Amino acid sequence: MKFKLAVILTLLYSCYSVNAQEISSSKFGKGVFNIVGQDSSWTMKIGTRFQFLATNLMQDGESPETSFLIRRARLKFDGYAVSPKLKYKIELGLSNRDMSETSAFTGNTPRYVMDAVLKYNFYENFELWVGQTKLPGNRERVISSANMQQVDRSILNARFNIDRDIGFQLRHHLKITNNFIVREILAVSQGEGRNIVTGNLGGHQYTGRVEFLPMGNFTGKGDYSGSDLKREQTPKLSIGISYDFNNNAVKTRSNQGSYMVTDTGFYETNITTLFIDSMFKYRGFSLMTEFADRNADDPIAKNSDDTETGDVVQVGTGLNVQGGYLFKSNWEVSGRYSTVNLDKNITGIMPETQYTLGLSRYIVGHSLKVQSDISYIDVANQGEQFLYRLQFDIHF
Repeated sequence: MKFKLAVILTLLYSCYSVNAQEISSSKFGKGVFNIVGQDSSWTMKIGTRFQFLATNLMQDGESPETSFLIRRARLKFDGYAVSPKLKYKIELGLSNRDMSETSAFTGNTPRYVMDAVLKYNFYENFELWVGQTKLPGNRERVISSANMQQVDRSILNARFNIDRDIGFQLRHHLKITNNFIVREILAVSQGEGRNIVTGNLGGHQYTGRVEFLPMGNFTGKGDYSGSDLKREQTPKLSIGISYDFNNNAVKTRSNQGSYMVTDTGFYETNITTLFIDSMFKYRGFSLMTEFADRNADDPIAKNSDDTETGDVVQVGTGLNVQGGYLFKSNWEVSGRYSTVNLDKNITGIMPETQYTLGLSRYIVGHSLKVQSDISYIDVANQGEQFLYRLQFDIHF
C-alpha cells in the first residue's frame, strides 16, 4: 500500500510539474526553449551556440600554420524571477578555450562560468547588477562574441580589455531631450578576473563609464552589435568613455594577464585604463572606433630586495577603426585598422599593426552566418605575416 501511494504521489507531482509551467519554442536565434511559470512569476529562456574556426598563418621563411578549433561553445539561461524587474543571466562556456587558464586561483578547476548575474531595476531608471559579468570597458569587448562583425576582436581588445569580474554594477540612463540619451555605469569588482576563488589578493577595481546617444537609441540595441543588420533609417551615434582604476593590482593587464609573483608574495601597483569609443550606423553602413591607454604607478615588478622579477605591466596605447557595408543580399564587406604601441622600453614588446579585410554572409542575422577575413600583420623586425580565418557560427 505504501509503495502504491508513493507511486501515485510521484505521478501526481509529475503531472503538476508539467502543468505548472508553459514551455514553448521561439523563432530561430531567440533561444531553444522559453519556459514561463503558470502564475507568470518566473521565466527562463534556454539558448546555445558554437563557433567553428579555421585559421592559416603565413610568415616569411616558415611553413604555413593551419589549425581547426571549436572557438566557442556556450549554454545560456536568462529570464526573470518573481518580477520582470528582477532579471538574471547565466552563461556557461564548454569549449576548451572557454574553460582554459585553470590554476590554483580558480581552484584548479575549469572556468565553466562566464556570466552569473542578477539585474534588479529597483527604482525608475536605476538598475543594480550583482555577480560575475563583463565590466563596462571597451565597446568591442562588451559586444557579444556571437554578434561580431568580423571573425574575432581586434589586437587592441587582446591587449587592453578588462573582460569579466565579480562584484557590483550600478546602471542608470536619462533623457536630456526626446532623442538625446545619456547612460552611466559604476562598477566595483574584485579586480582579478572571472572565476577566482582565492579572494582579493590586491586591492579592488573601480570602473566608470558614460555613453552619449545624441540621435536616440539604436534599433534592437544595435550600438552593441556588429554590422547594421537593422539598416537604421536615421543616423545613429553612440560615444562612450570608460575609466578603470585597479587599486594595488597584482596582474600584468589590470584584472587580466598573469600574476606578478615576488619572493614575498605578489607585486602590487595601481593600474589605470582609459577607453574612448564610438559606434555609428546608417542604412547598412557601420563604423566603430576605439582608443585605449593604460598606465601604472610602477609597471616593473620587483622583489623585496628591489631586483626585477621579469613581470611588467603592459602599459601603452592602442587604436582600432572598423567599418563595413551590408548589402541588401545580406553580404557584408568590412575593413579594420588596428595598432598597439606598448612601451617597448618596459615591456620589450614591439609595436604591432594589423590591416584586415572581411567578408560575411548573414543567413539569419548573427544567429547563422559564415565569416572570413584576411589580415596583414606588421610587427617590427618579424617580417611579413598573413592570417586567413574562416568561421561558421550558429546561435539558437
